[in-house]
Amino acid sequence: MKIITLIENTQDEEEKLKNEHGLSMFIEGHNCNVLFDTGKTGDFIENAAKLNVDLKKTDILILSHAHYDHCGGVKRLLETYNIKPKLIVNHNFFDRTDKYHYSDGTLKSDFSKEPGYAYIGTNFDKNYIESKGLSIESLQKDVLEICDNIFVFSNFNKYYDFEKINSNMKRKVNGEYVVDTFDEEICLGIKTEKGLVVLLGCAHPGFLNMVKTIKERTNEEIVGIIGGTHLIEADDERIKKSVEYLKKSGVEILGLSHCTGEKAVEIFNRECKTSFTNRTGTILELN
Repeated sequence: MKIITLIENTQDEEEKLKNEHGLSMFIEGHNCNVLFDTGKTGDFIENAAKLNVDLKKTDILILSHAHYDHCGGVKRLLETYNIKPKLIVNHNFFDRTDKYHYSDGTLKSDFSKEPGYAYIGTNFDKNYIESKGLSIESLQKDVLEICDNIFVFSNFNKYYDFEKINSNMKRKVNGEYVVDTFDEEICLGIKTEKGLVVLLGCAHPGFLNMVKTIKERTNEEIVGIIGGTHLIEADDERIKKSVEYLKKSGVEILGLSHCTGEKAVEIFNRECKTSFTNRTGTILELN
């Protein structure tokens, strides 16, 4: 089984691929191919060609949550190729697309160039997906096996108080801005000989909350964590506690991407022997 990071914030070492604020990974499974998120612009499509990934062979499309930097390439994918992969999203997904980020102007980011509320939701709705002939599985259960040894996880428990929801992430509900709890977020798990490798989109519910939920529900050891851990705005105390947890956890693969943030990546790479930057173009083979 193979995990290929098609696009991510960090440039590939050979500087041959496009990178952007976003995330997209392709999983070549034993009996199916899974596209996990689509980045911000659709540039993952060009990268896929250079990485010898045939997106026309995508069997399942999974969207981790309804943010533009994970769903922004959906329309370009479906308008570039005449493909009809099954779409798997949480059952709340299409009711959670009206998303915003609030900025007071002191911190510039990819989604907040000016003070105020910036729209950061999707550029498509359920009708668009159905017009392209895709079947939609709206996930309600906690665990779903989508093909041999590849699982989708949903409905995460809260264990760690220090993993707080970012209060600047909002949804617009009946004309009012409310804090987004990301109850539509899902992630992937790949079962290997040693245990589960977890693939995260942004981990807005808290990546340790998500990992512990998965471990308790499956009784499997978590041997790998790949993707976004959303520590980009975390304080030093939260990063420190996250590092301490992972040092004791037995995680053998820690591939940090996207919204982890440069500071957190630097600390993890220094403190955790198994940590590395899971940059654009990274290819991991699992047994």
